Amino acid sequence: MTKNTKLVIGLLILVAIIAVIPLFLRKDAEFGGSDDAGSVMIEEIQGEYEPWFTPILENFLGGELPGEVESLIFCIQTGIGVGVIAFIMGRFVERKKWQKKTGTVE
Repeated sequence: MTKNTKLVIGLLILVAIIAVIPLFLRKDAEFGGSDDAGSVMIEEIQGEYEPWFTPILENFLGGELPGEVESLIFCIQTGIGVGVIAFIMGRFVERKKWQKKTGTVE
């Protein structure tokens, strides 16, 4: 095995450990959104909390979105962002290749 292969295997094991250990350390851990956590903290500190506005889609639908739909919208937003970043990075790579080919690299 080469040195790079050993390093990659070691890093993969480290990533797996970092991902798995928190699942077993706290049995009473809850996963929640940051929106809910913020409003709960405000209620604890100040007492009463009234949001300034309601989400636009909740106004149209007349209630909260199901969790699956929220996750879907978030995943679509993430995918669009990753696509834009990947497109820009690809343009930089291709520009550098084109500049090397034409001899105009600075």
